[in-house]
Amino acid sequence: MGTKRTKSRARTQNELAQGYRYGDSDDAVDDTDEHLTTRGKQAQKDKTKSTAAMRAAEPADIADMESLPMGQVTQVHSLFCDVEHGGRTFRCVIRKTLAKVSQTQLVVGDMVRFREAGTTETVIEQILPRRTVLTRSDSFKQLVQHPIVANADQMLIVVSVKSPAVKWGLVDRMLVAARSGGLEPIICLNKIDLLEETVPDVSAALDYYATLGTRTLRTSAERADGLDALREILKDKVTVLAGPSGAGKSRLIGSIQPGLDIRVGQVSEFTAKGRHTTTSARHYPLSFGGAMIDTPGVKVFGLWGVKRENLIDFFPDISADSASPWRAESYQRIADSLGQ
Repeated sequence: MGTKRTKSRARTQNELAQGYRYGDSDDAVDDTDEHLTTRGKQAQKDKTKSTAAMRAAEPADIADMESLPMGQVTQVHSLFCDVEHGGRTFRCVIRKTLAKVSQTQLVVGDMVRFREAGTTETVIEQILPRRTVLTRSDSFKQLVQHPIVANADQMLIVVSVKSPAVKWGLVDRMLVAARSGGLEPIICLNKIDLLEETVPDVSAALDYYATLGTRTLRTSAERADGLDALREILKDKVTVLAGPSGAGKSRLIGSIQPGLDIRVGQVSEFTAKGRHTTTSARHYPLSFGGAMIDTPGVKVFGLWGVKRENLIDFFPDISADSASPWRAESYQRIADSLGQ
């Protein structure tokens, strides 16, 4: 019996000795440890202190979240974003843990709470719930959503008489996207200085949308037509500008408020299609009240959150069986793209 205890005690002591040697014991970090360099031991101590500090700070972070300053995202870049607060623009990064748990990406118009973590870094700690959101899918198959703008009041859908020619099917998709996201849609027929007798159906189609209760207007940045009416529509509202490339969205912004740093592109003579001049959504405050958010031009607009069975809710003329042939065709194309 005594022999067994002696052997067990010896084996335990031997295991402890091995543990000290190879770092298996909790007390393995020791000044006599030959397997850890001085730099390694210091790094390990620093990591322990850092982890302890982070854990200690967590309850305070949660408790003081509501005391953090609140700002609005005005532009999103690849690695950071601009946040407006108190007349200042802060360049912020989003906290990695927040980015991992967030259900959607940060977009222009989002209201956020942020913390100045140092002289050179400002960190977004919270994304507040959205009042409205303009969203499109990655394709007609609706596999991935792509929110574009948050917390806007209305959506100005800018199309042109020609160069490029208006596609009413795209307009119908944008009308659905706006209403499903809580925004009021407005159709703006731009470049009416190019209106000719060869395209009377363009003006007639705009009148048709007006009979459905959709607000419409006609503008020309070239002749300054309709700009006063446009200012009245935009006043004290946050408005998203959307439409195909080359329709003149950026030029319209510059016409109603000169001096803004907006790039204006030309329509390709070879393809008669617009060239993209706006690469990401951007927020522009208006001197007469409100703000405009310019968005990149689009050629297709996949709908998100709209199903085939509720599509008819966005087509009152189809529901009333009074739709014109081209609107019925537009409805059917969208319904087919949504699948069963």
